[in-house]
Amino acid sequence: MNRRLAIKSLVAATLAGSISSAQAESSSGAVATKILKPRRLSQGDTIGLIAPASNETEDEDIRIAADIVESLGFRVRLGEHIFTRNLYLAGTDQQRADDVNNMFAQDDVDAIFCVRGGYGTPRILPYLDYDLIADNPKILMGFSDITGILTAIHSKTGMVGFHGSVLRHSFSEYTLSEFKKVVMHPTSHTSIGAPPPFETGEGRVNAANRLTRIAGGKARGPLLGGNLSLICSLMGTEFEPDFRGRILFLEDVNEAPYRIDRLLTQLWLAKKLSEVAGIAFGKFTKTETDGNTFSIEEVLRDRCSNLGIPVVRGFMIGHVADRTVVPIGIEAELNADDTTLTLLDTAVV
Repeated sequence: MNRRLAIKSLVAATLAGSISSAQAESSSGAVATKILKPRRLSQGDTIGLIAPASNETEDEDIRIAADIVESLGFRVRLGEHIFTRNLYLAGTDQQRADDVNNMFAQDDVDAIFCVRGGYGTPRILPYLDYDLIADNPKILMGFSDITGILTAIHSKTGMVGFHGSVLRHSFSEYTLSEFKKVVMHPTSHTSIGAPPPFETGEGRVNAANRLTRIAGGKARGPLLGGNLSLICSLMGTEFEPDFRGRILFLEDVNEAPYRIDRLLTQLWLAKKLSEVAGIAFGKFTKTETDGNTFSIEEVLRDRCSNLGIPVVRGFMIGHVADRTVVPIGIEAELNADDTTLTLLDTAVV
């Protein structure tokens, strides 16, 4: 009898150890086991328009966003609470989450675009229906604060998220081209984020959009990232993404160099920068500050040049008029020697 009890205790201890190990491996909250690709967009599709963070100041700005969607050849479905405002938020947390959930629930809505970023997506993450979303994968596109829901949904479901334009402004020729080649007419081995064409001439070079090699080399891995502040805001939560083996892409706005330093240091202290395969920095805009300071380039080199991975700065990702679309979860190659970022698979089916 004692022998049987001893064997049962040993089995129980072994099972407990296995469960503990499994929990430790998934402590980042990244529970998705496969990549869910949404359907590609076609002319005539219906786009759901939502404001999951902040809202536009005036209703007419929202109508302009709807007009932009229609100008792309799509039909528009407005979220139920699209005109709601609650100080710096576009309605209550539950209202904004309901608009996200409802758009995924409607079979005749083919994709979901965000009116703007601003602030507020982390507040709605507990109210999103991740099972519903996983059962109805759709293109969800936005950037800046929208990073919060793109990252959380990818971590929880494996659905590809699209870090691309919000509908505050008209698409530039470059932005439209990048949008179409990722979500409408995709091919494998597609270069994204390269500077737009520039006609050089005597005494004239492209000073605004340059790619800077911080550390050389080449790496492959699934894409992860978006707005640096939002990625850091998810650290230590159940929505924290799995950084291991990823190509991390980052952008931000209105952050002084010391704040970029602080945010990157947080990722470094958490040992996340040592887990990624490479880093593709986009644009850090409106970084002006008073007094003596490191430059953004100095901050990026100090934090990232000695990681032993390829690092490039300057891709067309972030708060700029010419903007690419970066599909979160899709395998990519970062070639720092050639300063290129290439999708190795299509992001849509």
